[in-house]
Order: sequence, then C-alpha cells, then structure tokens
Amino acid sequence: MPIAKVDGVEVEFEPGMNVLQVAELAGKEIPRFCYHERLSIAGNCRMCLVEVKPGPPKPQASCALPAAENMEIFTDTPMVKKARHGVMEFLLINHPLDCPICDQGGECDLQDQAMGYGRDDSRYAENKRAVEEKYMGPLIKTVMTRCIQCTRCVRFITEVAGVPEIGMISRGEDAEIVTYLDKAVSSELSANVIDLCPVGALTHKPWAFNYRPWELKKTETVDVHDALGAAIRVDARGPAVLRVLPRVNEDINEEWISDKTRYAVDGLARQRLDRPYVRENGKLRVASWNEALDVVAARLKAASPDRVGVIAGDLQDAESMKAALDLFRGMGVPSIDCRQDGMALGDGPRESWLFNSTLAGIEEADVVLLVGTNPRLEAPVFNARLRKRWLNGALRVGVIGENVDLTYTYDYLGAGPQTLTGLARQRSDFVKALKEAKNPAIVVGAGALSRADGAAVLKAAAAVAKSFGATWNVLHTAASRVGGLDMGFVPGPGGKTARELVAPGGADVLFLLGADEIELSASDAFVVYLGTHGDAGAHRADVILPGAAYTEKNGLYVNTEGRVQLGVRAVFPKGDAREDWAILRALSERMGQTLPYDSLDQLRARLFADHPTFGRIDYVAGPEAAKAVDLSGLGGAGDLSDAPFASPIKSFYLTNPIARASVTMAECAALASGAAKIAAE
Repeated sequence: MPIAKVDGVEVEFEPGMNVLQVAELAGKEIPRFCYHERLSIAGNCRMCLVEVKPGPPKPQASCALPAAENMEIFTDTPMVKKARHGVMEFLLINHPLDCPICDQGGECDLQDQAMGYGRDDSRYAENKRAVEEKYMGPLIKTVMTRCIQCTRCVRFITEVAGVPEIGMISRGEDAEIVTYLDKAVSSELSANVIDLCPVGALTHKPWAFNYRPWELKKTETVDVHDALGAAIRVDARGPAVLRVLPRVNEDINEEWISDKTRYAVDGLARQRLDRPYVRENGKLRVASWNEALDVVAARLKAASPDRVGVIAGDLQDAESMKAALDLFRGMGVPSIDCRQDGMALGDGPRESWLFNSTLAGIEEADVVLLVGTNPRLEAPVFNARLRKRWLNGALRVGVIGENVDLTYTYDYLGAGPQTLTGLARQRSDFVKALKEAKNPAIVVGAGALSRADGAAVLKAAAAVAKSFGATWNVLHTAASRVGGLDMGFVPGPGGKTARELVAPGGADVLFLLGADEIELSASDAFVVYLGTHGDAGAHRADVILPGAAYTEKNGLYVNTEGRVQLGVRAVFPKGDAREDWAILRALSERMGQTLPYDSLDQLRARLFADHPTFGRIDYVAGPEAAKAVDLSGLGGAGDLSDAPFASPIKSFYLTNPIARASVTMAECAALASGAAKIAAE
C-alpha cells in the first residue's frame, strides 16, 4: 500500500483515499462542514484546508485532494491556521448570533469549530444578510439565515433518499437552499438532513424549543417500527421520551433512520393505557390489578383449552412472547399465533423466514428480484441500500408486484403470481441477467406471503429462487415476527391460525398480546388485551391489562435477517402499567400454572436454553447457511389467485398503535394522502 507522511508521521493508506481520510488515519482532526463520508464530495466550505508537498505553496482542500505516494501533509502549520481563521471568519459574516435560542445549540458543528479554529473577533461591521424561511413539510423547521451553503441536505436528498426536491438557487450573496415550488419533502428519510446540517438552519419542527441536549438522559437501544431493528438513541427527560436519533450501525442502518422511527415518539405519551380496565354492562371501567387478573383467570379456567386463542402483535419483545408461550402451552392451548397478517411461514427451516443475504450483504448482489414488496414503505433504510448499490452501476432490479416509485429504475415484470410462475420461461433481458448473475437474490415481502394463497406463492417463489440459484430473502414488516417464528409461536397440532381465531365462533377467549392489526369485528370471543395504547385491540377488549412500550422495558428483538438485538429501557412504564412478561407471570399464579422464573434474567436463561439462537446476540449466519439448506419443500399446494401482489402498508406513517397515536405522524399521513394542502397552494 502507498505511504504518505502526516506531520512527519508515515501512514499507510488504501489507493483512492483523499488527504482528509489519510490525515484522520494518522489521528489528526480535520475540521469540515461540507464533507461527509457517505455523500459525494462538494469541496465548497474550504474548512478542511491543509498544506501539501509537493504542491503549490498555498492551502488546499483536503476533502477534494486525492492522496498520493510520498505525499507530505501538514495540518497545523501557521499557513493552515491562518487559512482556517479566515474561512471561519467568512462563514460567520452573515451567521446570526442566536445560539441561545437555536435548537442546535450544544450540538452544533459551527459552535464547536468556531471555538477550536476561529478568531476571537470579527473585522466585519456590515449588516448581516437575511434569508426567508422555506417550507419543507411538518418535520423540518428552517432558519435559513443560519445556512452556510454546505449542500449536505441537497446531496443527501438527491443521492441517498433519491427524491431530488431540495436544491441551491442563485449565486454569490443571493445563493440559498430551497425546495422546489415550496413543496414538502416527500422522502421517508427526509429528517436525516437535520442530522447532517452542521448549523441550525434545519432543525426538528416537532421538537422545537422543547429541550436542551444537556438536559436529556441518553439510552442506546433498537427501533421496532419496522423489522430492520435500526440502531437508535432514545433521549428522555424525566418520565418523557423527547426524541429519537440514529446510531451508527454499518450492518443495519449505517447512520440513517426513517421519519417514522424518529418522530412517532410523541405517540408514546398519547392514548396510553396506564390502568387495568374491565368491561361491565358494555362499558369499560377502571379496575385494580387483582380484580382484572382474577377476571381473566376465571374466564381462562372456564374455557376449554381448544377454545382459547393467543395472538401476538407486531411490536412484541421475545421475552413477552416466551412467557405467553410457556403459560398457554402449559395449559394445553394449541391456538397460538404471531402472524396476525396470516403470513404463510413457520413450518420450514429457520432460513426460510430470514433475510439471508443480510442487509449489508445485499450490496454484494448484482441482480435482485423483488416479489410482493415495496421496500420504500416497508423498510426505507433498506431501500436506500438498494439505491446505493444501484447508483454504483452494479445492481439490476426486477419487480413483480406494484409498479411504484422506488427511487431507482427497475424492470417491471408483472403484477401477480402468474408472472412469478412463468418467469423462467420469459425471454426478457432481466431474466437473462438473472440467469447470468454471479450473486442473484430474491426478496419476498409480506404482500406475497400474507394472502389467502400465500402458501402456494411461497412454493412458487422458492422454486424460482432454486431455479436461478438466488439467495432466499424474506423482508418482514413486523419487529416481532422473526422472534416469534424462531420460538415456535405458531399453532400446534389442531390449533387455529390468527385469522381463524377471529372468525365467528373461532374462540371463546381471545388473548391479544399487543395485537392491533387484525380485524376483530366478527369475533364473538371474550377478548383480553395486553398492550400499550387505546387502539383497535383495546376498543374491542373486555379486559385491558396495560403493558410497557418498547422504550419502557428491556427486551430482545430479532430483526428480519435473524440478528438478535437488545432493547434497553429508557423510561419507566406509565401509571400502573407493567412489563408484559411480569403481567403474564402474575396471571400464571392465578391459573395454577406458575411460570418457573421470577426475574427477566431467569426468563432469558430459559429462553436461551429452549431456543439457543436467542443467545447469539448480534450474530447472523449469512447467505452460506441458507445455501446449505434445501428450501424446495417450502409452501403448500393450492391454486394461485389472479389478484396482483400489494404491499400490506397503505399508509407508511400509521402502521402501529404508537404511530397512530402520534400527532406528527397524523400530519405526515395527511400530507402524503393529499388531504393537507402544500404551501404553494
């Protein structure tokens, strides 16, 4: 590898690196505003100036200068210090002195670098430039007078999000960042531009003037709003969660999160269930824990085990599902299901329901076939990975399903199962590319597997994967789904599925473990709802047992690629609510089926012993494990419907009880549906 000298110290570097990266390899801190590792190089802030030999005797922008063999780089010479002072002085000419009222205060790159690399005075006495505020939707608050035209937001929206709706207009003193036609930014990843903004020009509109960063307690945990398990940081003050920010995790979300992950947190405090309720004379009334648990126990004891059903929702942690599984299996209940959407998975090997390529590994694929999935709505951060690979010119995508905007071009092959079964006989360019691909992958979504003919679709998709030698991947939408399938939270012999349980006469007692996405209007069962929000399940319930949200408990979650992740409690449950597993433990005593664990650690020990995959935290087997498994037995017999595949997500912002309780998500959903007018109108 080539070698360069940084302030007299020799450093080996990989060909293609720039001077800034080489300097950082040597441990030198280079200030920057426009440069970002995941965006294209703009070179317009000039803050990263260094001195280089051989070269002209002047400071040079290290981000835009390729490193070369035997190059000498100087980061702290008098010339460099003077140049940085000058650049910082120029940047502050028009910047307002409003740090005390700026939401970026305390987390501002401009503040930090002005202290470290700026002058202690200014030689400019002219009036500062003022810029009108811009409308960017309900999430992004603008104070454009603070903008230093680094163009990070422009490059992110164009390159990563793939929705080029922000740009720079005019020149010189008149240059400013705008959205075209004053239109709201429509990307599901739009708020990442706020993280990227190095000043206070773009801030969080829903959280404006609500906190100072040093007031917040920071907790590192994982997201549950989709099945990716993005690494996040939950910031709380007292009992309230005030914000969610992304953490860097190269294997899953890099450093991006979706707008729903970030802003649905205001739903954690609204429409909450914080006390037990019992229905009397058609109306719910407040009850004590003892009374509510006694009512539930009496109903369960009176019912035959084959007339009891248990359905787990999309946001459940593994511990709560394990406690429910142990309790109701111990009672002889066969009708247990974590697939409230009716997904046709759970009978084959573990690899049959995993995203085996892994989220990071999909960047190694050269041809990808999407079947019955809209990743832009189901997993926006994963969709950004596909776009990243496509931008490099190394990925070809084919779609069987909805013909929608995925932010990259693709070959539209057809809408339904007939296209899937006839794919091998097609003579299209895409099929030819799929046959010749070195690393093909098939991604099957819930829109294909949650239909009435889901088992037949599964069989057809597995046959396609086998015939083309493609890596098998399932893109789930529910954070709890893989964990539930891993532990066997599916009907036993003679048991009924979730859809059969909610049919008329399907069950006498229905225990809903946070299940809100299943239609209950036809069910005549006695419904017990253990959950967090006054959503669909609670409205139908005869007894409500208030549980803890994902920010209020320690729990294990398994993402779509089979990676076991630790969720960490940031605040305590609301009111009289309790952690889900503890409620089930208390119920088991009244049932005479006392569960054999008294603490979360004991429960996890039992979980790890019964299902060893849960003990391998942050481990994924990868595509090699899937190739070693014969997936030809997947699916079942049956006729394929002519109906086209459709994503189960109709409104990206309203997919779970937390999001539906969020005012911010309601505003975003109204804007996305066209119910809210844009500013230009």
